[in-house]
Amino acid sequence: MSKSQGLKALNALFKPTSPPAKTTTVTTTTRAHGPSRSPETHFIPLIHASNTLPQLHQIHAQIFLHNLFSNSRVVTQLISSSCSLKSLDYALSIFRCFDHPNLFVFNALIRGLAENSRFEGSVSHFVLMLRLSIRPDRLTLPFVLKSVAALVDVGLGRCLHGGVMKLGLEFDSFVRVSLVDMYVKIGELGFGLQLFDESPQRNKAESILLWNVLINGCCKVGDLSKAASLFEAMPERNAGSWNSLINGFVRNGDLDRARELFVQMPEKNVVSWTTMINGFSQNGDHEKALSMFWRMLEEGVRPNDLTVVSALLACTKIGALQVGERIHNYLSSNGFQLNRGIGTALVDMYAKCGNIKSASRVFVETKGKDLLTWSVMIWGWAIHGCFDQALQCFVKMKSAGINPDEVIFLAILTACSHSGNVDQGLNFFESMRLDYSIEPTMKHYTLIVDLLGRAGRLDEALSFIQSMPINPDFVIWGALFCACRAHKNIEMAELTAEKLLQLEPKHPGSYVFLSNVYAAVGRWEDVERVRTLMKNRGVEKDPGWSYIEVEGQVHSFVAGDHAHVRAEEISLKLEEITASAKQEGYMPETAWVLHNIEEEEKEDALGSHSEKLALAFGLISTAPGSTIRIVKNLRVCGDCHSMMKYASKLSRREIILRDIKRFHHFKDGTCSCGDYW
Repeated sequence: MSKSQGLKALNALFKPTSPPAKTTTVTTTTRAHGPSRSPETHFIPLIHASNTLPQLHQIHAQIFLHNLFSNSRVVTQLISSSCSLKSLDYALSIFRCFDHPNLFVFNALIRGLAENSRFEGSVSHFVLMLRLSIRPDRLTLPFVLKSVAALVDVGLGRCLHGGVMKLGLEFDSFVRVSLVDMYVKIGELGFGLQLFDESPQRNKAESILLWNVLINGCCKVGDLSKAASLFEAMPERNAGSWNSLINGFVRNGDLDRARELFVQMPEKNVVSWTTMINGFSQNGDHEKALSMFWRMLEEGVRPNDLTVVSALLACTKIGALQVGERIHNYLSSNGFQLNRGIGTALVDMYAKCGNIKSASRVFVETKGKDLLTWSVMIWGWAIHGCFDQALQCFVKMKSAGINPDEVIFLAILTACSHSGNVDQGLNFFESMRLDYSIEPTMKHYTLIVDLLGRAGRLDEALSFIQSMPINPDFVIWGALFCACRAHKNIEMAELTAEKLLQLEPKHPGSYVFLSNVYAAVGRWEDVERVRTLMKNRGVEKDPGWSYIEVEGQVHSFVAGDHAHVRAEEISLKLEEITASAKQEGYMPETAWVLHNIEEEEKEDALGSHSEKLALAFGLISTAPGSTIRIVKNLRVCGDCHSMMKYASKLSRREIILRDIKRFHHFKDGTCSCGDYW
């Protein structure tokens, strides 16, 4: 049923004079020795207690044997339990086989469909209910309103509001809150506020939910002053009121105001803490998010799954492996199960913090793996350059009956690109369209350009771009540009740079990469010309920063950083490791420096790259032989890559560096990427 058909049906079928549906009554039989338990009262608790679909099927069979399928109470419970077990098709088949559906049967189905995000089905069965002259009640309408809100259909919403008024239910508190919530979610906040102003109960304590819905609505559209004024005017507040406003400030990036409210909050619950933890993490202050998580535990508040996932995401962003391991230990010691949400977050954390073995172990232990869990694991193998493991995981996923989606193909194409498996990557790209009917997105096209470009097949990459059915964007031309720089193809680099500057004249990457291409072949006049153009246009190079975790504390460095408390020791250690590396054959690759300056100054500039500062700090701050893990926000430059190889050999340590593209595992003077990056 289309939305327009639903709108016409609602307009035509709302009949406030429709009589209430008759319900089936079942009498208990009486024997000479007193009343006996009816079959109905025997089966309903059994249905309610069933927690698997096979159990429900067995009970359903017994209901048929006892000729109870015409009993509406039994059928209502069957439908409700089927929906609770996420078996919507089974619930619908039960409904279709029942000859005399009444209000209770419809309510169970409409509610089950809405709660399982089958919103169109919920609305269409509501329309069917009206066609059968079954009058909806206060328990029907909230779930229909929820479905209309999810469909964001303004016409259906207004029509349903009219139907609520015809039925005389507009002042029912349950229905009214749902109406206001619907208007908020379909973008009609004005109607929601009008309903609120007309509500006779709005100044009573029991109307807290109505106030909270409006506060949420104002926050959603960014009207925080209105949200705050509503909050201040409330006759009484609960934790949900505080959490709604705090979340509003968090979503709008005003963490200071959110923190003020959080401190003032009389009783903080797990939602309050989770909102703040998630807010700090989403706004880039991952260290603060983690400190909030530990404070929460110290105050005796048990986290929920969302809290744990938010904390693990913060660890993932800054490479805080030790903190992530500590969270994992807490989960194991406090009865948390490795369900798909927590399991997926742990796999992602371990993979992106450099411990792919632990990621794989958690993946195996995770219960109820879904498509996201598989995609995170395949991505993990891909960014660590483990093509064979990524491919095996892909095959196992399909054997488990899970079909790949566009994200899975992004992961497997990334694995092909990083490992140089060009032909297999091209085959996967074709398979995506031909075998799975998945249309490639711009990201898939970018990966094919990257795949061909890394392999030096630049002409093929350019031809591929020119034959694309969609217009290439900045990122696609950027992928080709990086390949031109790596393979020193000046002519194609200039062509690509022209495209990049046309698309985004203010993007610093275009200027930096082009200047590096010229520098690599000694065209210093062109380097200076690009640098001057960049300066005249007010374009600034993105600052490079790196994170390193030592004893559970994350330290950050920016290029040229001298602010660290151990800056002098770091500088001395870096000089020492550079001198030792030169004795082993290391030569600073000064072509990576943007400025046309003296050779000695270029070496100094290279020495201030953030990953080198993090490396030096790691060498003076951790035990000999321990692994050093560094997270970098940009792609590691060739000189730093070379230095890391020498440093791993000289220090006899493994150095794991995560840049914006992939992981590099340096050990005994070599890198896991095989210098193919």
